[in-house]
Amino acid sequence: MSAETHAQGAVARRDLAVRAAVEQGLVGGADDAPPLVCLLDTAGIRASAAALTDAFAAALPPGTPVLHAFAVKACPLVPVLRLLADAGIGCEVAGPGELALARAAGVEPERTVLDSPAKTAAELREALALGVAVNADNLQELERLDALVGAGPARSPIGVRINPQTGAGAIGALSTATATSKFGIALRDPGARARLVRAYLDRPWLTRLHVHSGSQGVPLALIAEGVRDLHALAEEINAAAGRRQVDTLDIGGGLPVNFASDEPSPTYAQYVGALREAVPALFDGGYGLVTEFGRSLLAKHGLVLARVEYTKSTGARPIALTHAGVQLATRTVYAPAQWPLRILPYDAKGAPKDGDPVAQDVAGPACFAGDLLATARELPPLAPGDLIGVPDTGAYFFTAHYGYNSLPRPAVHGFTVTPEGRVRFAEVRPAQSLAEIVSESGGPLRDALL
Repeated sequence: MSAETHAQGAVARRDLAVRAAVEQGLVGGADDAPPLVCLLDTAGIRASAAALTDAFAAALPPGTPVLHAFAVKACPLVPVLRLLADAGIGCEVAGPGELALARAAGVEPERTVLDSPAKTAAELREALALGVAVNADNLQELERLDALVGAGPARSPIGVRINPQTGAGAIGALSTATATSKFGIALRDPGARARLVRAYLDRPWLTRLHVHSGSQGVPLALIAEGVRDLHALAEEINAAAGRRQVDTLDIGGGLPVNFASDEPSPTYAQYVGALREAVPALFDGGYGLVTEFGRSLLAKHGLVLARVEYTKSTGARPIALTHAGVQLATRTVYAPAQWPLRILPYDAKGAPKDGDPVAQDVAGPACFAGDLLATARELPPLAPGDLIGVPDTGAYFFTAHYGYNSLPRPAVHGFTVTPEGRVRFAEVRPAQSLAEIVSESGGPLRDALL
């Protein structure tokens, strides 16, 4: 099935889900209906997982060990991790909280990878005891692992993260392979390559190498360049060792997402194609592979639905005041040029809204002027009771709530559409209650400072 066909199916499911969410009382204009809900398309998530696994399976010799590990930070919701595990995807975790989520989802330690630039000794001990794979970030962490692993073979696969220093993409804050990135051991610094080779020769239990050169705004060619450098270093280490010491390459993730339309672009097949062009030996079966995709697996399968509470005009600019803002789309609000989102207008019954477009702002509920999802966006005139849909928010948006103004976390529901067109919802995360907000804010300890 083509990417275009997948996109058309996703749009059809989305519109059915919006109408059903209103009809079933998950969101709407009635006083007793929630003003905000977040939806996840389970069929879309499964399709993304299949596209990833199929792209690599088609390019590798049969039997090549491959672990596709989902970057939990992109969507730290246990039912989502469980769904991905059922689709053959493991977990990449960046701390004890994410490891706890992966374990709660039933993801096996051998299908889990721990990456973090600041692992504590306790975190390392837990990972090693469980058999979770570990990627060390720096030489000091390797010295800490020396004491934990000892002279014998490690239960966990252990590797080292390198920074290939291949350069930044369009979003500097997300670029992990710059000359001064905080991540990994800088490969092009004077003497660094020799120190890395020596570190492996001194530690026979180091059997992996890791790089993460991709992210939003990074072109495929630049991502592939980092993977090429990783493969070359593995070959150098193995030649120096006189044996196949490094047997697995963790090539990270970071496939960019298209936020401008419903088309999934670039695709995993295109990503694999770029890798095959840059480093064809990666696909000869000589190394096992690990990937760590996050945003590209989940982003396009999430939708925010928010009620328009009021409309007004200020300085001749129409403004729609909604319940979706910085608490859900933090990156868009603080960096709108780098993280633009589409706005899909629906009427109060959940039907797509038509009309001559008018430039209008779409604002959130937070108490600061910059809480805007869109500025001067051409949309049919919005009215109180209408709904706005914000697509492509299934990763790093509503999945990672920002507690500005103590705004409660909205409910998240997954949905499936039957062949007959019926929509079934399953609660993924309940809406946060006011009592929970008070408790998390020290309510039970109110007299502690008196």
